[in-house]
Amino acid sequence: MAINTSKKRRIVLSALGALTAAGMLAGCGSSTPGQSADDGKQNADGVTTIEFWHRTFTPVENEWYADVVKKFNEAQDKIKVVDTEIPADAWDQKMKAAQAAGKAPDIYTFSASINDAVNAGQLHALNDIVPQDKLDEIIEQAQPISQIDGTYYAYPLLLEPQTVLFWNKEMLDNAGVDSANGPETWDDLMAACAKIQPTLDKGQYCISPASDAPTFAWSTVGQQWNFAGHTALSDDWTKPNINDDGYKNLMDRYKQLWDEGYMPKQALAAYVEGKDFGEQKVAFKVSGSWMMSEIGSDYPDMLTNTGVGAFVNSEDADGRGATTLGNFRWVIDAKTQNAQAAADFMTWVLAGDPEVLVPFFVETQFTKVPVRTAVQDAVADDEAAADAPWSDIVVNEIIPTSIPEPTYPWDVSLAVGTAMESVMKGATSPDAAIATAEKAIQTVIDRENLPDKAPKN
Repeated sequence: MAINTSKKRRIVLSALGALTAAGMLAGCGSSTPGQSADDGKQNADGVTTIEFWHRTFTPVENEWYADVVKKFNEAQDKIKVVDTEIPADAWDQKMKAAQAAGKAPDIYTFSASINDAVNAGQLHALNDIVPQDKLDEIIEQAQPISQIDGTYYAYPLLLEPQTVLFWNKEMLDNAGVDSANGPETWDDLMAACAKIQPTLDKGQYCISPASDAPTFAWSTVGQQWNFAGHTALSDDWTKPNINDDGYKNLMDRYKQLWDEGYMPKQALAAYVEGKDFGEQKVAFKVSGSWMMSEIGSDYPDMLTNTGVGAFVNSEDADGRGATTLGNFRWVIDAKTQNAQAAADFMTWVLAGDPEVLVPFFVETQFTKVPVRTAVQDAVADDEAAADAPWSDIVVNEIIPTSIPEPTYPWDVSLAVGTAMESVMKGATSPDAAIATAEKAIQTVIDRENLPDKAPKN
């Protein structure tokens, strides 16, 4: 497992200074850009032009994308990359329209299931156009979202835990709850909330977790694994696999948070944002690792008052973690006439000199995890890393026990999320909710012919 050795179990943020950016270096990987780019159309000067689309992200991420394109274009004279930034809310519409018209970009960012895209014939295999030794550098935790049965269709930029526990040190201290370590199990969390609740002012709550069906669907896959030891389908994808005590107990835990008033009945902020935590309306916040970027930029006074740790475990977890690994990858369009040129660009940025990637992880405040050990080491060596101690928890404590996002269709996850919300709010019993979800999942299995698409490994 290509993850650095852990230094400690939990950490509380303290004495955090301002983060500084590392300089962008235009290093080259072992694949020389442009030398193999003879499969597409070239202009009179022998330059192959490729289109690269990426979503609009945070300002520092957008600047990094623009910068690496500029530096790649300056580093060689055989390939010209044209960079297009697409607003996130327009991405799906523009991409579907481009694909339908046969005008998809040569290379683009990607966050959905590669299985669905491969089955739809949308992604170009990478094994023959990206050096195998560069594919081999992708760490174990990122393999499932990069390849299918040994054939690579994506090169990851990052991994990102989707379920991290943040806590307000002062609020825990005021209630006599250990603020140095945070709770480790659901029983610990419930005991902490019982102490915290009487100390809260009106409008404050013990915890802000996921609370709606779509968010449950993607954010609790790791928790499903944590409680049940499996996810929503049988290994061969022939039937639902959610009718057991693990799934029922998970649903009951959220119902307990709801019934005891430990969580708000109406979300104070989206799961993906930290506004409710930054404004000190909740003692605990459940979100992805990315939330630390928001705290650092929008609520800097909270940095020294924030504890970070892995999300709480089922008492029966037996070492299984409770988070799902989000990710972002680059892929090459299956119909491109410039596959090798696109692969040379991909290799130069994602699989080449680690210093090309270091600024991305520094500027996003060490909240995302590189997928190559060499890049992890380079990021850890950056002088700003000392001011981001939460990085050690993310990389060394949360990632190793996390599971990749599921490769089965979204509708399967949504059926589970719908069941969890209905049980939490008392609309139905776990047994009835699971029965309804099983029917919905079976419909997806039959409609999508999932047994024929199940991963062989």
